[in-house]
Amino acid sequence: MATVDVTVMGAGIFGLTIAYVCASRGAAVRVIDPRGVGAGSSGGFVGALAPHTPERWDSKKNFQLESLLSAEKFWAGVDGISGSQSGYGRIGRLQPIDDDHTLMLARERIDQAKELWRGQAEWNVCSVDDFAGWVPPSKTGLVVYDTLAGRLNPAGALASLAGAVQKLSVEISPSGAQEGPVIWATGYEGLLELSQLLDKPAGNGVKGQATLFDYDAGSVPQLFVGGLHFVPHENGKLAVGSTSERYFDSPDQTDEQLDQMIERARVAMPILRDVQVVGRWAAVRPRAKSRAPILGPYPGREGQFLANGGFKIGFAMAPKIAHVMADLVLDGVDNIPDDFRVEASL
Repeated sequence: MATVDVTVMGAGIFGLTIAYVCASRGAAVRVIDPRGVGAGSSGGFVGALAPHTPERWDSKKNFQLESLLSAEKFWAGVDGISGSQSGYGRIGRLQPIDDDHTLMLARERIDQAKELWRGQAEWNVCSVDDFAGWVPPSKTGLVVYDTLAGRLNPAGALASLAGAVQKLSVEISPSGAQEGPVIWATGYEGLLELSQLLDKPAGNGVKGQATLFDYDAGSVPQLFVGGLHFVPHENGKLAVGSTSERYFDSPDQTDEQLDQMIERARVAMPILRDVQVVGRWAAVRPRAKSRAPILGPYPGREGQFLANGGFKIGFAMAPKIAHVMADLVLDGVDNIPDDFRVEASL
């Protein structure tokens, strides 16, 4: 690559989606990551694209909605160029309703979803009998069924992105010169570096552990039960996660906390009692102090930018974040919500 218009530091979900959109607009892009594609928290199993509840609406929820609604077209474009499969599917989500208070809230959200989700997705209250064979246990016999939730296979999505950007002549390298505007999408280490630079906490890392069951649930919605996501993937495996650990010794090693989570998953869904575990994963996810993504100019570094954070919602937010960052870096157009700016996380 003779000249580079944009350098992206980090080959996780934010870095690669930004590289893809920039390259799609004709920019020459270099991606630098010494550990390779998806080596950090993006390279997991779960891939739940879970929407926020349709209430107390704000810019963060609206941003995520627009990203989720654009996801099918975005990932179809990526897969079409790469020839690979991201595993994207808008499969919906089921959540148990265990008491009258939860039922009241669920019913209130039906009309709120009609308005806030713009008629493009639904939030329903349904009987467990409507989902024979794959439904979370529910004390009332009722479940929430939303049609906005989706899923990705994280490894497949990152492989498809990497293949697509390389076909668009993007260079992915463990090292190289930082030329042109530089976008830092370096995960929790990047948040720690930002905190040190500003001498105040901007964010930290939260370890997550997840597992993969050898269970083909078929074409069914994902489940959210007991704080765990159960995500059926197109490859015949069921991903379950994850833990949230503020304090840890080994950032990428699984341990007894995952064992306990697996047991919780089997209790929540007895159908998994005798199903074999075929994958164990651990990594540290970036959590901004505000819990929202951090986007925009890098403080004190002229010509450099940040795209970080997005704790638990990175894959859901990535398509729109990529377009917003490309608008800013390539065209000088600032469409970043105020809640996502660096100062909002301080």
